[in-house]
Amino acid sequence: MRPRIAHDCDVLVVGGGIVGLSTAYAITRAAPGTRVTVLEKEPGPARHQTGRNSGVIHSGIYYRPGSLKARYAVRGAAEMVKFCAEYGVAHAVTGKLIVATAREELPRLHALVQRGRENGIPVRELGAAQIAEYEPEVRGLAAIHVGTTGICDYTGVARQLAAASGAEIRYGARVVQVDRRAGLGVAVRTARGDVVRGRVLVNCAGLRCDEVARLTGDDPGMRIVPFRGEYYELARPELVRGLVYPVPDPAFPFLGVHLTRGIDGGVHIGPNAVPALAREGYGWGVVRPRELAGTLGWPGSWRIARRHWRYGAGELRRSVSKGAFTQAVRRLLPAVEEGDLVAAPAGVRAQAVLRDGTLVDDFLIREGERAVHVLNAPSPAATASLPIGREVARRALGALGEA
Repeated sequence: MRPRIAHDCDVLVVGGGIVGLSTAYAITRAAPGTRVTVLEKEPGPARHQTGRNSGVIHSGIYYRPGSLKARYAVRGAAEMVKFCAEYGVAHAVTGKLIVATAREELPRLHALVQRGRENGIPVRELGAAQIAEYEPEVRGLAAIHVGTTGICDYTGVARQLAAASGAEIRYGARVVQVDRRAGLGVAVRTARGDVVRGRVLVNCAGLRCDEVARLTGDDPGMRIVPFRGEYYELARPELVRGLVYPVPDPAFPFLGVHLTRGIDGGVHIGPNAVPALAREGYGWGVVRPRELAGTLGWPGSWRIARRHWRYGAGELRRSVSKGAFTQAVRRLLPAVEEGDLVAAPAGVRAQAVLRDGTLVDDFLIREGERAVHVLNAPSPAATASLPIGREVARRALGALGEA
């Protein structure tokens, strides 16, 4: 006979970023009465990836048709606009330009047009002279205009999700131990010594999702390799009207340095992508030896370095040299000067890397016994957070039915 255990909640979500909060929101809507507790180690929501990005509502044009990214981004963009309107979160549907500045980029630009059509996204092809209709200071050989792209305040979205979910949100609750026993559910101990018991655990820990998976006793089959994205604020925001992106290199899951007029009216430039020396390494001065050793000890990290060292060298150069960063921006915006770039807060991307050095390029969700792990939630995770939350919630509720 199984002992009776008093559970504090039915579903215990680790991580109070936008994916964790969207999951809590989706669970309480799909199954009213389900008790959900969210544990977040920071003193408030959205302190890492959610609150440290460009604030763009992505259309879904970049992503392989049929992939989770494509499906969730297209659906999620429309849902995010509707959510923001319903809850009074600052947002705007602005459209954006993707600009080719070199001849070798033209085939990739045309491929994006086809991909957009396959994903059901309306695009307009522009010649060099037509770019000025949207962005008078931007130069390029050709461009496409994507009308469904927008911007919003994702920190505001996270706050509204937390409030609307009805979940218990515990801030300052860093998970240090997970005890999962047959028939007894999942017990989590926090750094403060509190123990929280749930029937099912959902791991939305972002930069630490692989660590939480291992604490649970599940092998994630990947490691988070943190990449820092550095931003500048444009001192002359009048140079940019909206959103301007380069043509991305399909070999990498990064979109390149872009120009983004945010919801506050300021223009952000970035991010690049350089290795971070800590999971939350928002500057070169933040070094955590244990975390760095974990990254260097993962075979996939060295395989990435060997495969992509030329690309990485360029990113590092632009990180340490403001002049080099400015030169990269001038490809899109020739009028910009080095003095126009003012340092802004950086972000860190939680990039899942497989043992063979593969950069996981899609959402990665795996299940264990009474556990669901979100192990890769790259851009456009914020855009797609509502449909992602429903998918994670579906799996969690399935596990709850079996618990």
